[in-house]
Amino acid sequence: MKVLIAIPTYNEKENISRMINSVLNLNETAKAAGGSISLPLHINVLIIDDNSPDGTAKIVKEYINSHKRLAANADINTNAATNVNVKDGGNKNANLISNADVNSDERVFIIEREKKLGLGTAYVAAFNFALDNDYDYVITMDCDFSHNPEEIAGFISHMQSEKCGMIVGSRYSGGVRVINWSMKRLLISYSANIYAKFITGIKITDLTGGFNMYDVNCLKKINLNGISSRGYAFQIEMKYRMVKEGKCNFKEHPIIFYERTSGRSKMSKGIIFEAFFRVIKLRLGLFK
Repeated sequence: MKVLIAIPTYNEKENISRMINSVLNLNETAKAAGGSISLPLHINVLIIDDNSPDGTAKIVKEYINSHKRLAANADINTNAATNVNVKDGGNKNANLISNADVNSDERVFIIEREKKLGLGTAYVAAFNFALDNDYDYVITMDCDFSHNPEEIAGFISHMQSEKCGMIVGSRYSGGVRVINWSMKRLLISYSANIYAKFITGIKITDLTGGFNMYDVNCLKKINLNGISSRGYAFQIEMKYRMVKEGKCNFKEHPIIFYERTSGRSKMSKGIIFEAFFRVIKLRLGLFK
C-alpha cells in the first residue's frame, strides 16, 4: 500500500521537522486499533510550501539533504533535486526534491510555489502528484499537530476494512472531540458544518475538517482542475465532489482535534465568507 501524506505549509518552521519525523516513523510502528495493518506499508511525505517567509522550505530541504549525506556515507544511491512540472494552479515548474532514507524506502518530497496560492490549489497539486506517481491513497493533514500523526494508522486500517473512496476524519461524529478551542470558535465551526450539511445535502458530520484519506481511483473520477476554492471551503467542495461527482462512498473516522501550540492560525474572515457562499454555489451546480 503506497500512501502519500500531503501537508501544505506556510510559516511552519516550528513544526515541520517534528511532523516529518512523526509521519515517517509510521512506516515502522503503524498499528491499527484492531491489530496490525496487514499490507506492506510505504508512507511518503509531500510538503507543498507557499514561499514561507520564515524559511519552512529551507528546513525541509536541509532535512532531505542531511539524509542524503547519510545515505551517501552508507553507499546508498539517492536522487538529486529535479525540476518537474506539477499541476498546482500556479507555479508550473515547482522544485521537487526527493530523499531515500538510509534504513528504508521512506521518501520526502517538497513542492515550492512562488507565492501564497491557498490551501485548495496546494491539495490539488498533491492529488496530481499522487496520480502521476502511482500512489494508492492520499491523506491530507495540517502541519501544526492539530491532526495527530499517530491517527494515520487508524485511517489506513479503516480504509482496508471498508474499501471506500474516502475516509473523513470527523471531530463531531458521535460527539465533539476538540481540545483547547474557545466556545466561540467551537460554535462557529459546529454551526458551519450544520449549515454546509443542510445546504449541500451531504450527510457528513465534519465537512470542513482537513484530516481525510482519499482513494486515488476515486480522485480520477472528479475534475480536480475545476476546483476553485482556495481556503477551507476546499474541504467542503472536495467532499461534495467526491460524493456527487465521483459517486464515491465514504466512511467517517472519529478523530481528536488539538488547537495548535506553535505558529499562527491561518483562519480569516475572507476564508469564512468564501466557505459560506461556496456551499450555495455547489448546491446550485455552479462548478466545473
